[in-house]
Amino acid sequence: MNTIRPRKRKSKQAKRRVRIGTPDSTLTGLAGLVAVDELTARLGLVAALDRGIGPIKVRDRGLTGGQLLVGMATAQLVGQDCLAGMDRVRSDPASMFLGEAPVAPSRTAGRLAGRFGPDRLAGIETGLANIYDRWLALVPAAVRGPLVVRHPTIDLDASDIEVYGRTKQGVGWNYAGVRSGRVHLASWARAELPLAMDLMAGNDDVRPSATDLLRRALAVLPAAVCARPRVRADSGYFDAALATGAVELGCDFAIAAKRNSAAWRTYAAIPEGDWQDARDMTGAQVAVCDYAPAGWPAGTYTLVRRVKIAAKDLSADPRSRRRRTVHKDQLALALDGAVEHVWAVSFIVTNIPANDGDLVGLEAWFRNRTAIEERFREAKHGGGLNHLPSADPAVNTVWTWAGLLAGALAVMLQTLTGMDTHPEDPGRWRIATLRHRLLQIPGRVTSHAREHLLRLQPRQRLLAVVLARLKALPAPT
Repeated sequence: MNTIRPRKRKSKQAKRRVRIGTPDSTLTGLAGLVAVDELTARLGLVAALDRGIGPIKVRDRGLTGGQLLVGMATAQLVGQDCLAGMDRVRSDPASMFLGEAPVAPSRTAGRLAGRFGPDRLAGIETGLANIYDRWLALVPAAVRGPLVVRHPTIDLDASDIEVYGRTKQGVGWNYAGVRSGRVHLASWARAELPLAMDLMAGNDDVRPSATDLLRRALAVLPAAVCARPRVRADSGYFDAALATGAVELGCDFAIAAKRNSAAWRTYAAIPEGDWQDARDMTGAQVAVCDYAPAGWPAGTYTLVRRVKIAAKDLSADPRSRRRRTVHKDQLALALDGAVEHVWAVSFIVTNIPANDGDLVGLEAWFRNRTAIEERFREAKHGGGLNHLPSADPAVNTVWTWAGLLAGALAVMLQTLTGMDTHPEDPGRWRIATLRHRLLQIPGRVTSHAREHLLRLQPRQRLLAVVLARLKALPAPT
């Protein structure tokens, strides 16, 4: 008997096979470079840097010093962390948008950066002074007002960058036994902008050059800022020379003090009724004492903060940083189990008068010194300062400046276009977020009638809004 087999029904939708086609040279993954170029043009960035740096070549052709620095910063802004990354940016079709500061080939960038001597490096700070003046004039009044009227805070700090290879010059072994270069930075805290920088060896002491760095930073601060500056630094800058220099330069200071025997004696003499609860810090209290180190300026006093710590939370490792903040007698009792808690104590030597006795507010302001640590974090993880790319110290210094300038470009771009006040996501974006949402987005680049045409995906609306706001700004005169 013959059996009738049922016929298989064909799917109504046949399977579609995917085939890789010919690469399209008009596609880009860096469409946001058009916004960087427009920002550079509206701020007059290249011209300002060129006036400060001066010529870097005998013949007036090719890239200028300002173009080299801005192009290098642009490459770091889109995620490149070595000189070879500049070649990758150049190979993208969106690089044709960089008319103000084209990205140089890696070999050319290294050769030109090596020509930056001390005068040309100092000229970078001169150029930044002009750029920040124009930026401050263009930002909305809500941003400009606090920056102009309130006391500008200048943070001093240093951060080490580990290097590899024995051919690296201008580096040294730091306290942790790591071969590194040391970025010595003065930063405008509220504006989140770098003011002055030195690239030192990892074993160099920052204190001898701190006063000179502060003097250069004050020269970059915009002239419209009228309030008396304040200098903020950690215990690595505990030095009478810096405090005296700050007063002579027209600044107040607040510097974390070393925990020496004199400081501990004054701490023990503070009456228990003088302690006040600190702001936004659980278990912390603040008081003041009249301890003033010898040789420091008149009017110096010490602000003391203590934080209650459970004895069980103390580390058994003698290298623990927290253990160094506890008096040795209390620490011994805690380790023996004789007490349930101890006090971690910090000393801040300052000449800043506490308005209406607001010691709590003054201590909270000093605790925000972590703002400069965010600048370093941005430069290392957002820019390209996770390592130094060359054996030449001049090239490394220019590369470091480019990393700091990348962070400054991110700040100025957001403040000028209102991105940091977006109702759906308020607050300043980090470089990685800015790169993901604005810079590294896909597009198609074509040319017609001597114009470049950039086509974006329908959902990519932010770039068009940002570009329109930048074009609405007045051009530099």
